[in-house]
Amino acid sequence: MADPDFSFDRDALFYALELMGVGTQAIEGAFSLPTEMPEMGRGARATLDFLAPSVLGRASALGDATALAHMDPPTPWITWATTLWNASVNQNLLHPATAPAARDIEHTVIDWLSPFFGMSGGHMVPGSTIANLTALWAARECAGVKEVAYGEAAHLSVGKAAHILGLTTRPLPCGPSGALLPEAVPDDLRQTALVLTAGTTSTGAVDDLLLCGRAAWTHIDAAWAGPLRLSQKHAHLLSCIEHADSIAVSAHKWLFQPKESAFVLFRNAARAHDAISFGGAYLAAPNVGVLGSHGATAVPLLATLLAWGRNGTAARIEALMAVASELASLISVHDHLELLVPPQTGVVVWRPKRIDLTEQLFAAMPSGSCSLTNLNGERWMRNVAANPNFEINKFAAAMDEAMRALRIT
Repeated sequence: MADPDFSFDRDALFYALELMGVGTQAIEGAFSLPTEMPEMGRGARATLDFLAPSVLGRASALGDATALAHMDPPTPWITWATTLWNASVNQNLLHPATAPAARDIEHTVIDWLSPFFGMSGGHMVPGSTIANLTALWAARECAGVKEVAYGEAAHLSVGKAAHILGLTTRPLPCGPSGALLPEAVPDDLRQTALVLTAGTTSTGAVDDLLLCGRAAWTHIDAAWAGPLRLSQKHAHLLSCIEHADSIAVSAHKWLFQPKESAFVLFRNAARAHDAISFGGAYLAAPNVGVLGSHGATAVPLLATLLAWGRNGTAARIEALMAVASELASLISVHDHLELLVPPQTGVVVWRPKRIDLTEQLFAAMPSGSCSLTNLNGERWMRNVAANPNFEINKFAAAMDEAMRALRIT
């Protein structure tokens, strides 16, 4: 006798969709988890009612008209549908027998994207933290590196990966924008993996990619700005990226995918994959990279790229670059605000000229509209152009209102 909780239930699934359609902030209700796992279950539908006020109602509204705080975008509805499909079939890409189509889909997506970066291939990972670890693992195995050099503004995952791999670290100074100072890069990099960042977390700065090839291995952490390579208008911002040995890109940032979706690419993917592969008696194919069992995260990415094409994907990124430019212009001409530097990859960093009011202004802005970052011991406000639903007029009105309340204007 079939278990009904493992069968297709149209009414229950439509009900779940209806709850999603209400909007995150519109779902109300008290929510308090039991301190212990219940002996008797509530039932599936009652559980949806119980969880919705928290899972949906208390979630950050990343697609709101004034949301521009983080590198976490809202996701297109086609990814909701395909993520549901993924959950329903639960494919495991570790085994060809348990994911015949999903493995082909991942290979296809990687084959589509690799040429934009001048790479020969790679594989999907849950995020750029794992992508950076994987790339530096390959650098250790393929190039015999013993240390990792990187700008002080690099993501913390770079130092973390070096620690895991037993490699020494050499942080290097950065300029005011957050980009690595080229003159600070040592001459002797024969045993070094040089990590360059394309889109630092705090400021969106891009390191000088002309440094590619100076070290035994060059890895580029392009978690944020990598998708600019799909834009004919902005691809030049990452010129020379094709000379790297490996590249990390987070699809759950500027490719608008659900967590957890990213990929690591290699100039010589066959060599790198061979160096980081393991076999096992129960495996029909070698296990490549850090992950063992893993799901079909390439499916929503494939669906998005099929639905939008390169042009549609690039158009959304270009629109967000324009938003960042417009916001920066608004700030730079304001008598009472200062802009750190013109945005390079969609990240705008600014604050009131009365710097003692920075945190008060941040608190007065709508929730999710801004974030804070520390630069050289000082607080700055930060906006990240990751939300295609953003409306700059509403943001500007909210900013004016907050500044009037603080008597900044």
